[in-house]
Amino acid sequence: MMASASKSDIRSRHTVGTAVLLGGLLGAILGLLAGDLPRRTLTDIWQRSAPRAIGTENVAVVLIDSSSIGEIGSWPWSRYYVARLTGEIARQRPVAIGIDIIFAEPDALSPRVFSSLYPELERATVEELNRLPTADDELASVFGAAPVLLARLGVQGEGTDPAQLMVDPAVQGQPPTGTLRSPQALTSIPQLDDVALAHGFINGPPDEDGVVRRIPLSIMVDDRPMPGMAVELARLAAGAPHLAWQGGAMQLGAMRLPVDDSGSLPLRFGAFPPDAVHSAVDVITGQVPPDAFAGKVVLVGLGAEGAVDIVATPLASETFGVYVQAQAVDAILEGDWLSRPSWTLWLEAAAGLFLLLLVLIAGETRRYRLLGAALLVALAIPLVSWLSFVEANVVFDPIRPVLIGLCGAVALWVTLHALARSERARLAAALVEERVASAEKEGELNAARRIQQGMVPGPEKLADLDPRVGVGAILESARSVGGDFYEAVMIDADRLLFLVGDVTGKGVPAALFMALSKALSASFLSRGGDDLGAAAAALNRDLMTQADEEMGLTMILGTLDCNSGTLALVNAGHENPLVVRADGEVEVLEMVGGPPFCVMDFPYAEESFALLEKDTLVLITDGATEAENDRQTMYGIDGVIAALRDEGDMPAAERATDLAARVRAFEGDTEPSDDLTIFTLRYRGRTS
Repeated sequence: MMASASKSDIRSRHTVGTAVLLGGLLGAILGLLAGDLPRRTLTDIWQRSAPRAIGTENVAVVLIDSSSIGEIGSWPWSRYYVARLTGEIARQRPVAIGIDIIFAEPDALSPRVFSSLYPELERATVEELNRLPTADDELASVFGAAPVLLARLGVQGEGTDPAQLMVDPAVQGQPPTGTLRSPQALTSIPQLDDVALAHGFINGPPDEDGVVRRIPLSIMVDDRPMPGMAVELARLAAGAPHLAWQGGAMQLGAMRLPVDDSGSLPLRFGAFPPDAVHSAVDVITGQVPPDAFAGKVVLVGLGAEGAVDIVATPLASETFGVYVQAQAVDAILEGDWLSRPSWTLWLEAAAGLFLLLLVLIAGETRRYRLLGAALLVALAIPLVSWLSFVEANVVFDPIRPVLIGLCGAVALWVTLHALARSERARLAAALVEERVASAEKEGELNAARRIQQGMVPGPEKLADLDPRVGVGAILESARSVGGDFYEAVMIDADRLLFLVGDVTGKGVPAALFMALSKALSASFLSRGGDDLGAAAAALNRDLMTQADEEMGLTMILGTLDCNSGTLALVNAGHENPLVVRADGEVEVLEMVGGPPFCVMDFPYAEESFALLEKDTLVLITDGATEAENDRQTMYGIDGVIAALRDEGDMPAAERATDLAARVRAFEGDTEPSDDLTIFTLRYRGRTS
């Protein structure tokens, strides 16, 4: 039986371990299938919770907003006003002016266009008009004299051949393989594009959900790497001679910009300061402070209602694209971007494996307290993610490791539940088979009595439990079979588990329920971990599903730490335990306890006591206290205490036998009214 139980336990542990590992594997697969969406969603939450602080020292924005259009006229404006706007900005000596607008067509209000609208004009007048300088000429003059960067856009067709584009200085090195590619480029008219100091591409496709979270540092136009607007403006501001791809990152002077597989820089967004935003009409009319743009990067873009350059970011569902470029320039100059180093992947994997290991050990060793530790670790991982985001701008994904641990824990719970149901079914089937086989051989009552006596440990087993304790027990049924039982077993190297139970009723029904109760008790309590109260509550709930309405069960159960003598006891409607101290005094351990099992769902609590060297714990059933003589006088708890005092100092086994003999002597010829069980445990001390 012991070998069979050991093999069954090994199989159960193997099943639990396999289930936890498969659950963790499922969690890892789910994390991979979910892709970047969970991480992006959580990072967006961090962005909204802790937006980046943006100052006014590096970047300013000039918006062609609704008030500007209301004063000057609808867009597109005559290049005359764009020239005035650029000239006013340049007068304050900014380090760079980024024009986030593409002038793909000549000025619609040029003299040549005007003359073509009036064919009735005299030829001399037409020739005179055609000789007049155009607004494009004036704008080109302003662009050529100012540090202007003009926007370009990568397109799939109807653009300029990239071989004809001027890129000075060229982007050096080989960009990442996933870099955005376009066969052609949309540029401003050559008259403007050729005189600009620099050029930058404004391509920045959103993620799958339509949200812009990053900006490309360069794009491949045909086979030529060309810079993005934000990084090129940052280069001009930093005075770097060129941009270069090195080892999967972009080198900007002494600054190394980490990128993702697409060659894009993830941004940590913030609220752009209102003091750094100016209306174009205020600039043209000289209503901005004289130092509003000095020494800064200035971006000019559309910001009127109905503008096409509207994007979504983690902080806003609608914002103007020029703000994204401005934030990117500031982030590069401040070194305040988001990054996801390769070590974060290893850390996420290690965190997931550690969680899974805690769950696995808890399931294998039945130390379910470790699940609490796993829960604390699972709660700490998002906190680490938050702190790494806030303090270091590092994106650490907590969802995948937590998902691995969660799936492992769910697999553990499902497996334990299935094993418990299987164990109950096995015990019930084994009990029926044993009863039938015994009844066929020797008759139902004799077989049942033999089963009952065989289910409790005998003197030899009790004597060999541990040298630090002495254990004795007596079980005498009122009939040929009864409902009392006891158990004592070492659950680890230092802890002794023991229990005494008393099933309501007598005879075969009580004996059968006793057998089931004892089997389930041993199963639940040996797997219950360190919390004896929780194990008792779980046992009670399971017994309630098995017992008839007339069945009840009182039980006292506990553990003894053989090193320290510490007792942990739970009392479910049973007689309070007694302790015979080394000096012969008898003490009743008054316990709060709870109701008997099978009555109600109850949160049983563990109560602690201590045994000193040579102290003896005595557990009895009501067969001792309710024993009656021929005068119908009960032996009572006082009789038990008096007998224990009278016994003096003796080993545990002899004390149990002697007390049972005294109870039977008191009854005389009266038929016992109830089963009698006496369990004694003498603590010899840790050095025995």
